[in-house]
Amino acid sequence: MQVNAKRLGSKPFDPHYDPLTDRTLGPGSDYAPTYWIGTAGETPEDDGPVISDMDVDAVVIGSGYTGLSTAIHLAKMHGIKATVLEANGVAYGCSTRNGGQAQISAGRLKRSQWIERWDLPTARALHDEMVEAFDLFRGLVRDHAIACEPQDGGHYYIAHKASAMPSLEAETRLLNDKFGYGARMLTREELHETVARDMEAHGAMWEPDGTGIHAAKLAFGYLRVARELGAKVHTDSPVQSWEYKDGVHYLKTLRGTVRTKRVAVATAAYAPRGLHPRVKDRLLPIMSNSVVTRVLTEDELQSVGIRKLSPLTDTRTLRNYYRLLPDNRLQIGSRAAITGRDASNPAHLKGLCDAVARKFPALAGVELDYSWWGWVDVSHDMMPRITGMPDLPGAYYSLGYGGNGVMYSAMAGRRMAQLVAGEPIPDLPIYGNELKHEGWKTPFRRLGQWGLYQLYHYRDERK
Repeated sequence: MQVNAKRLGSKPFDPHYDPLTDRTLGPGSDYAPTYWIGTAGETPEDDGPVISDMDVDAVVIGSGYTGLSTAIHLAKMHGIKATVLEANGVAYGCSTRNGGQAQISAGRLKRSQWIERWDLPTARALHDEMVEAFDLFRGLVRDHAIACEPQDGGHYYIAHKASAMPSLEAETRLLNDKFGYGARMLTREELHETVARDMEAHGAMWEPDGTGIHAAKLAFGYLRVARELGAKVHTDSPVQSWEYKDGVHYLKTLRGTVRTKRVAVATAAYAPRGLHPRVKDRLLPIMSNSVVTRVLTEDELQSVGIRKLSPLTDTRTLRNYYRLLPDNRLQIGSRAAITGRDASNPAHLKGLCDAVARKFPALAGVELDYSWWGWVDVSHDMMPRITGMPDLPGAYYSLGYGGNGVMYSAMAGRRMAQLVAGEPIPDLPIYGNELKHEGWKTPFRRLGQWGLYQLYHYRDERK
């Protein structure tokens, strides 16, 4: 495995950190040893730690995609220069540990499930929001010359067994008939000839919107843009306590208290449980693992037959997401451990290696250059929320993307910036209401997760 040489902090990266059991994450930690960090080049400058008390216009907690997008849009649309507080290095969490896949979605539910949960007009309005979000995402990358290696070409949702084909065909019809969205089906032969020679595949649904990006270069590009627009980004400045008194939020960091009337929380799965009662236990952090192979040989590339660099996802509930990277390495990821203590269990790495071998037999046993894992912010009802916090004036959060935040975080940041600035946002189910709380079930969530994983694995692998 290659070792990350960037951000040699005061303490090594902790691979077993668990947001549900560890009190705090930082500061001073090295980055996770991801492919993205290992190949991103130099990190743009930030503003260093908070070193004294200060009064600011608005605070954003978290410097990942959502937090930086919030800072960008506060400056561009509202003339507000935000102060971003980050516990470790910029984009330390999800934003530099994901698979680099941008899809036209937010949360875990499909369009058909949107209709079941709400109704067709609401689902159409949500779909329109996703389309606008993808345009916004592409525009940020293009207009600010963010060199994140975008690989546009749509998203391929690949049936990993024959019984998955009927539901893909039904979803394709629904996307076309109810949403006017040009999805289409590919046979196994078409997929092998034009996209990838995935030997598990029985066919696929293609969605027009899907882009592969370099995850860290996107985050560091957002950092550069935010600071050019006047935002301050303070690293190694975890919020240790949060008090609200007489219309002012007091955010205590290691070496200074930041006072403000407006706070936006964008911590994803990495928020400490003690950050504030309004966000405590409203997410279930789920671990996702990724590996990246060595550079493939010409013979291996011919055998794998990947002709598109855009995102590929299979139909498992515990899905594999994968793609060929621009430097001819294969990246693949999936869900893995349930607890931080179990994160380094070799069985999880073996699971990904087995997936590579099933899909691309010529790569059985291929050497890996990178292996990492990170926490994903999954909401209890599988959809995100961008909303204010009841009884806490001037405080907002954007959380719960469930692993589909690479693209949507750009729009989420824009919508949260509108809330911070006192402007209305669209009347949609993911805006204006809190994330669901599990109440008495909260202590038992991981036991339930374990049971569901057993069920999902059985269903996924049953022929």
